[in-house]
Amino acid sequence: MRRQKEQDGVEHTQSPHALFAQFLIAFGLISGAIQFAGQVFGVRFAEPGLVTGLSLAACLAWAIFKAFPRRHAGRAFDYPDISIEIRVGDILESDTDIVVGFCDTFDTDTTDDIVINGASLQGQLLQRTYENDRRRLDDDLARALSEYSPIKVETKTTKPQGKLMRYAIGTVAVIGSPKRRIYCVAYSRMGNDLTARCSIDDFWMSLGKLWTAIGARGQLNAVAVPIMGAELARVYALDRENLLKVIILSFVASSRVRPVCRELTVIIRPDDIETVDMLEMQAFLAAL
Repeated sequence: MRRQKEQDGVEHTQSPHALFAQFLIAFGLISGAIQFAGQVFGVRFAEPGLVTGLSLAACLAWAIFKAFPRRHAGRAFDYPDISIEIRVGDILESDTDIVVGFCDTFDTDTTDDIVINGASLQGQLLQRTYENDRRRLDDDLARALSEYSPIKVETKTTKPQGKLMRYAIGTVAVIGSPKRRIYCVAYSRMGNDLTARCSIDDFWMSLGKLWTAIGARGQLNAVAVPIMGAELARVYALDRENLLKVIILSFVASSRVRPVCRELTVIIRPDDIETVDMLEMQAFLAAL
């Protein structure tokens, strides 16, 4: 695998398989065009060797252009009237509504990375958006969760650290402001051993409830979502690329039932771009 560094310093991987596939596609098209011109119009080339060389060079140039590592993919749909974008970036810098994954206890304590890892999106939300004011974040979450009843309350004996009230998987606490809503979706279960776990079934169900909440509260505003389940939530059965596909498939399926939002952007962290084939994702979007 050949590596190349872009101007922003993020390293990517270029697949030789993708390069070869695009070369064959271009070679087939050019060969067909040359044969068509010869048989239909009687075109004859004075220097076949030169034509062959130029054709191969054109095929290689096309293959490099198409298989070059990309940082963006997207598609606009006619029905439903939505657009989906996949790009590399920092979701907390997005000027749209955003989604942040939580566990079913909505824990926020990042002290010593014991309950919540400070490097996670939850931890970064506390640090950067709430300026490490955990009480303010907890108060916002408590207000948003007041419309739900916990399904279980742990004790300090069973769960010595962190919050004790458990909410149903798929619970969405909407915080922030109407100008920038933050949808906090509980898609993983926080074990009493402080390990978060998420099954594929729970992940799919949580996405469905997330889109319902966005449709009810978001006024069709653009929304940015991360690749949830890839890190500490431990959806082991799926890699990042397949998690991304599940998120998009769930969004499109829900949007065909009821409006969710007009624009969905899936944000990939710069460190994770090598794990996602943007050409594959573009083809996946085209097939939906």
